[in-house]
Amino acid sequence: MATLRDIKLRIKGVQNTQQITKAMKMIAAAKLRKAQEGILNARPYAKKIATMLSHLVTEEYKAENPYIAPREVKNAAVIVVTADRGLCGAFNTNIVKTSVRYIDGLRNESVNPVVFCVGKKGYDFFNKQDYNLAGHSTGIFNQLQYESALNVSKQLIEMFLNGKVDRVVIIYNEFKSVIQQRIVTEQFLPIPVEKEDQEKKTEPNYIYEPDQESIFNYLLPKHLKAQMWRIFLESNAAELGARMTAMDNATTNAKELIRSLNLTYNKERQAAITKEILEIVSGANALKAQQ
Repeated sequence: MATLRDIKLRIKGVQNTQQITKAMKMIAAAKLRKAQEGILNARPYAKKIATMLSHLVTEEYKAENPYIAPREVKNAAVIVVTADRGLCGAFNTNIVKTSVRYIDGLRNESVNPVVFCVGKKGYDFFNKQDYNLAGHSTGIFNQLQYESALNVSKQLIEMFLNGKVDRVVIIYNEFKSVIQQRIVTEQFLPIPVEKEDQEKKTEPNYIYEPDQESIFNYLLPKHLKAQMWRIFLESNAAELGARMTAMDNATTNAKELIRSLNLTYNKERQAAITKEILEIVSGANALKAQQ
């Protein structure tokens, strides 16, 4: 049975842990505000450029353009976007589980999957398992820069255009709110561009200069870079939200554990005091009886 000293040391240890989790929650909250601003600014641009592509695309482009032309899928690249650090609840675990299920599904369809990991946690898992790693990018979320998205998108585009893979799919956490993240499986290449329905089209007719095809080809790489940057921002904001929630829960649990330990400590101390009093009274009664 734990002594009073042991209980007191444990209370002190839990209090120290509570201070750490509370500080980490505050840090995540401060970073989250900036991350939210970034994703709210990136989403409209990424959505608008995708809309422009759907407005510009023709059936001829869809058949001939290497970025959007459909292929027979023999090799597929699965991009797994996780965090570089832990202490964010089930954020990384859910992404890894979803990725493993998706890869198993590709194997069942006789498609050869290769994995590209963004984030240290995903790389640590897939590097130790029996998976074909095409590459990785770690340590980018501590100081997230646009150049990181450019480097990753460049590697993926080269793999696709060189024929090493026939499809590129990205699995990541989409930021919904501080307490909610949604796992998204999104095709990156070939670009899933659909021609706008002429009956539902609300955009005005444009006069293109120099010409429609040149503008379309110019926008395609920008679209890929914008989508990759948006995905990184989504994952970063979702990670911070998950960490903030996890640290808040840890702080609350620590508070409850301290209350429980204090109650146990007081009970044990009262029992020790009562035992000492009984020993003193018993000794005094024994002395009186001898006299």
